[in-house]
Amino acid sequence: MSKKYVCVHGHFYQPPRENPWLNKVEIQESAYPYHDWNHRINAECYVRNSASRILDEEGKIQAIMNNYAWMSFNIGPTLLAWMQNETPKTYEAILEADKMSQETFSGHGAALAQAYNHLIMPLANKRDQETQVIWGIEDFKSRYNRMPEGMWLGETAVNTDVLEMLAKHGIKFTILSPYQAKAIRKIGAREWEDATDAKVNTRRAYTCKLPSGKEISLFFYDGPASQAVAFEGLLNNGEAFADRLRGQFAQHDDMELVHIATDGESYGHHHKLGEMALSYCLHSLEEDEDINLTIYGEFLEKFPPEYEAQIIEDTSWSCYHGVERWRSDCGCNTGGNDGWNQQWRKPLREAFDKVREKLIKLFEKEMESFTSTPWEVRNKYIQVILDRDPKNVKAFLSEATGKDLSEEDQVKLLKLLEMQYHAMLMYTSCGWFFDEVTGIESMQDIFYAQRAVQLAEEISGEKYEPDFVESLKKIPSNIPKYGTVHKAYELYVKPMELDMIRIGAHYAISSVFEEFPEEVTLYNFSATTKASHNYEAGKQKLIIARTEFRSDITWEKVDISYAVLYMGDHHIFGGVRKYISAEALEELHSKMSYFFEKGNMYEIFNLMDSHFGNHNYSFWHLFRDEQHLIMKQVMENNLTGAEGAMQQLYDNTYPLLKTFQEVNMRVPSRLKLPVEMAVNNRLEKELKKKGCDFKKLENQIKSAVSIEAELDKVTLNFLAEQQLTDLMLKLEKAPLDLKMLKKVNALLKMLEATPLSPEKWEAQNIAFGIKEEHFQEMQERSEGGDEAASKWVKEFQELEESVNLALE
Repeated sequence: MSKKYVCVHGHFYQPPRENPWLNKVEIQESAYPYHDWNHRINAECYVRNSASRILDEEGKIQAIMNNYAWMSFNIGPTLLAWMQNETPKTYEAILEADKMSQETFSGHGAALAQAYNHLIMPLANKRDQETQVIWGIEDFKSRYNRMPEGMWLGETAVNTDVLEMLAKHGIKFTILSPYQAKAIRKIGAREWEDATDAKVNTRRAYTCKLPSGKEISLFFYDGPASQAVAFEGLLNNGEAFADRLRGQFAQHDDMELVHIATDGESYGHHHKLGEMALSYCLHSLEEDEDINLTIYGEFLEKFPPEYEAQIIEDTSWSCYHGVERWRSDCGCNTGGNDGWNQQWRKPLREAFDKVREKLIKLFEKEMESFTSTPWEVRNKYIQVILDRDPKNVKAFLSEATGKDLSEEDQVKLLKLLEMQYHAMLMYTSCGWFFDEVTGIESMQDIFYAQRAVQLAEEISGEKYEPDFVESLKKIPSNIPKYGTVHKAYELYVKPMELDMIRIGAHYAISSVFEEFPEEVTLYNFSATTKASHNYEAGKQKLIIARTEFRSDITWEKVDISYAVLYMGDHHIFGGVRKYISAEALEELHSKMSYFFEKGNMYEIFNLMDSHFGNHNYSFWHLFRDEQHLIMKQVMENNLTGAEGAMQQLYDNTYPLLKTFQEVNMRVPSRLKLPVEMAVNNRLEKELKKKGCDFKKLENQIKSAVSIEAELDKVTLNFLAEQQLTDLMLKLEKAPLDLKMLKKVNALLKMLEATPLSPEKWEAQNIAFGIKEEHFQEMQERSEGGDEAASKWVKEFQELEESVNLALE
C-alpha cells in the first residue's frame, strides 16, 4: 500500500445577503440573468461541483462526478440554509456526497463544520466564540446527521482561546495556513524547532497541547500549491493540477499527506470550468496506484500525529499582519483603488463593540425574569433558527423557561434572542475584508447592527439608535459623496428598516396587483384578512380593508386597517394604521367608496390624511422584488403600443435593411435600434411561451441574422436553456417516450442552426442518467429486432451527440 496521500479541501462560503427584516435575499440586478448572486454562484459553482464532467480524449463527457464526495469540504451554515430553501437540488446532492464519502473513506465524512457566521473568532468575546462553535456543530448535526470531526474557522483566524473552545466541544481538528505555525517538535522531544515563515512540514498532522490539558489536531495546508489553484491558473488544466499535487511529495518513503485548502468558489465561479479541472484531478489521483485520496478524519485515524505544534497567536490566512485586516488599516486590501485607505475599519468595529456591550446588559437584565442561564438559552436558540415551526418554537420556549409564557412574554423572549442573533451576524468578516465601508459587505453588517438596535428599542422602550448613529458619523468613507458611512446609512439602511406597520403597507400596496387569499405567508410574516372592500373604475382601484399580521420570527402581532388608491402605472397611494374599531373602518369605507364612485379623488386624499396621519405609503415602500415586478408590468402595459409600432417598422423596412446590407451601407442607428428592439422582444416572447413553436423561432432568428441584428444573447440563451431543461425534465419522467425524445432533438437541432448557445448542463445530467439506466437495455432490444427500441436508440444517440456525451 502506498504511503502517499492527497486531500483537497474546499471552503465554500458566501456572506449572508438576506434582508435582515425579511430573511430573504432581494433581487440583485448585477447578477442578471439570475435573481441574485447566490443563485448565480450556485449555477456557476455549487451545483456544478455536484455533477462535474470528466471528458474523454475527444472532449466528450464520459463520466459525471460529485466532487463533494471525493474531497474535503465545508459549507457555511448561512449558505446551507439559503441552499435548503432556494436550491434544494444542490443541497440534497451535498448531503448525499457526505454519505457517499463515508463509504469511501473508512466511515469518515467529507463535510466539516464551520464556526457559524464566519466572524473573526480571535476578535470575538468568549461567549460569542462558544455560541459560534455550538451553533456550527448543531447546524452540522441537523443536516448531516452526525457529529463533525473538524471545524473550519472563518479566514482560518485562530488563537489558543479559540482552539480551547473547539476542543471543549469535541472538535478533533482544524485547518490552518503554514504561516500560522510557530514551532514544532516530535512528541516527547525537548527542543522546539522554529516553524515561522511557513517552515513547517505541511505533509503530516500535528497535535496542539492546550493549557487546559486538552489537545486538538492541526493540519497546515500546502501554501504554494493552494496559491497556484487560487491565483496562478492551475485550474486551466486538470492534468497539470493532478501533476502539481503529485510533485509536492518529498522524495522519500515516509508517510506523507499532500493537502491544499482554497475557497470552494475557485472551482467554477472564480475560474470558469474549474470544477471540471478538479474532477479530472481527483479522478486521476484516484486511479493512480501510487497515491491514496483521503480526507482529514480518515488520515487522523490511520496516522495519529507524531509531532506537536505551537501556533502564532491571532493569525489568519489572508492577512499578513495577523487579524489586523478586521480591526485596523493594516495595508491589506483587494487593490485597484489608488489613494484609498481603510481607516474606517477600526471605528466600524468599535461602533459594533459598543452596540454589543449595551445589548449584553439589556439581554442579561431582561432575561432575569425568564431564566438564570441566559447565555445557555442563547446557545440553544440554534434549535429555533433551524426550525421555526410553531410547535418546535413552543417546545423551546417551554424548555428554556420551565413555564407557560404569556403571548407578550413569548414575543419578548424571542425578540431578545433575535437581538443576540443579529448582534453576532453584524460581525460577519466580509464587512472588513474589502476596500470601502460603503460596499455591500460592510453595509450588510450595518443592516444587521441596525436590526439588533431596533429590537433593543422595542424590548426596552429606550433609545439605542442615536448613539449608534453618532458612531457611524465617525467612520470615514473613501468616496467623497458620502464623507462618512452615516450618509450611506441614511440612503440605504434606514429605507430598508421595517416595522409591523411597514409590513402592512407592503401587503396593502401589493394587494392592488395581486389577489391574496384570506390567509397568506409573505416573506416571514403571516397575514389574515378580516375584512376587505374593493372598487374599480377603469384603471383606477380602491381597496379598504383590515388584516392581522404575525411575525413568524418573533410572533409579534399587529391588527391594521388600510386604504389604497391606485391611479394607474406606478401611482399608488396608501394609508395604514393600527386597527381602531369596526365602526371607524366602516365609516372610512362608506365615505371613500362614495367619493370614489363620484370620481372625487381629492376628497379621498383628504380622508387618507385625516384618518392615517403620517402613516402614508406609496410605490416606494414596496420591497425590492415587488417593485421590480410592478415596474415590469407597467413597462409591458406602456410598451404594448410601442412594440406594435416597432414591429410594424421592422416588417415594413425588412427589404430596405437587406438592401443596405447588399450595397455595404451602414444602417442608420435611428432605424437599427428600434428594429433590434423589435427582433429581441419577439424572440424573448416566443421563448417564454410554454408551447414554444421551434420552427417559428428558427425562422425569426434566421431573419434577424440575415439583417445582422444584434441579439441579446444573455437573455435569449438563458430562456433557451429553460426551454431545453423543461423538455428534458419531461423526458426524464418518461425516458422511453419516443415522441418527447424527438421533440428534444428538434429543439437542439434548431438551436444548433442559430447563433444561440444555451447552457446544456442540466440536459447533459438528465441525458447521462437516462443513458446509465436505459440505453443498454434498449440497445439489446434493438439488436433483438424490436423496431420501436431501434428508433429510440437512434434518436437517443442523436441526443448524446447534441449534448456532447461520449457515444457508446
